[in-house]
Amino acid sequence: MKKEIIISIVISVLLAFIVGIVYYTVYKCVADREDFKSNIEDTTNTSADTGSAEKNNKENKEMFIKINGKVLTVNLENNSSAKALIEKLNQNDITINMEDYANFEKVGSLEFDLPTNDEQITTSYGDIILYQGNKITIYYDTNSWNFTKLGRIDNVTQEELKRLLGKGNVTVTLSLKQ
Repeated sequence: MKKEIIISIVISVLLAFIVGIVYYTVYKCVADREDFKSNIEDTTNTSADTGSAEKNNKENKEMFIKINGKVLTVNLENNSSAKALIEKLNQNDITINMEDYANFEKVGSLEFDLPTNDEQITTSYGDIILYQGNKITIYYDTNSWNFTKLGRIDNVTQEELKRLLGKGNVTVTLSLKQ
């Protein structure tokens, strides 16, 4: 008789354990599914906004840089420096004469100051940096310093960027239009 009671208790505990695992698994799947569904709805609602809102959003995230006749896309940072640069570019394109510095960057002066958001960073080729609030730098190699990152050039290799920038001085044009 005692043996039968012990077996019944063990079976009950195992069944409760199995039911708990099944319940947790189903609950977790439903919760994940609801999160997934919510994310899909957010994405759908965001992409449903078309027309000028989409164009403005894209313009606020992208800038174009013309180097020796080639136009490259720059993905802009989300900071007050990049936003202030966009405001200036909404008025006019900006042409900058740039000089080579230390075989890893081209640097040129702006005719105005932008707000800075300096932080210690290590640059990579393609980074567009604001230096001292009034200088634009295009990196074609690495450097570590306190800088404000404005953006990054897309779809260009380090070798292509070095070739475009050349060995000496270069004139670049920043624009919101291709």
